[in-house]
Amino acid sequence: MICSPVHRRILLSISVLVFSFAAVLTPVRLILAYPIPGNEAATKPPAMIIGFVGGFIAHDNPVHSEVQLAARLRKELQVGVNVETYESYRGGKARQAILKLLDTNHDGTLTMQEKQNARIILYGHSWGGAEAIYLARALEKDGIPVLLTVQVDSIAAPGRDDITIPANVAQAANFYQPHGILQGHHDIRAANPSRTRIIGNFKFDYEKSALTCSEYPWYDRILVKPHTQIECDPAIWNQVDSLIRTNLASVTPGGPAQ
Repeated sequence: MICSPVHRRILLSISVLVFSFAAVLTPVRLILAYPIPGNEAATKPPAMIIGFVGGFIAHDNPVHSEVQLAARLRKELQVGVNVETYESYRGGKARQAILKLLDTNHDGTLTMQEKQNARIILYGHSWGGAEAIYLARALEKDGIPVLLTVQVDSIAAPGRDDITIPANVAQAANFYQPHGILQGHHDIRAANPSRTRIIGNFKFDYEKSALTCSEYPWYDRILVKPHTQIECDPAIWNQVDSLIRTNLASVTPGGPAQ
């Protein structure tokens, strides 16, 4: 069939329109075919807050202040924060959880960048306070920094050191009481003062305190009364809470700290 000049112009116009649409749509299909890379924040691991309970206490025993604090932080700092509690002898398990969370590319090996992305806070009471320092020391060997450690009436295992704060810890605080058969250390110090700031060694005296800690076992309230009182004292844990939130806010601009 022979097309008239008018028909040829119409066909040419249609061809131009089809080509134009194809040229526009092709890049769109190419863009949609590949995921858009996430920004740097999206690849960072969550901040990690790890608490250790004392003695042979279960990690989820709701009577104990360490567990109560973790529950409160978990509820209020939901975005980008991982909060866990462990028994005082589970530092190795906590370390493995940290290594797994830091391994954001899931290749089984931590890069220098993955290590430096760490935002870790450790706290604990009694044996748990000491375990926080043991874990910090293990993380130092891994080349992983720690933002903050907080010890509450820390009791070390025989032959172990919970007084010297390793150089990978940026800040450390210590709360203690000086009475009874179990007394926390009153003089934590930095292995390297140029790298670690000791916020303070804070003394609390319960000789004339009316704190009863009524939900705690009778043997704790009688045999190690001051050691138990410092654990159940809300004034202590409000300060620990404040230290955690302040340190977390300092490395999470616009983040969840309240």
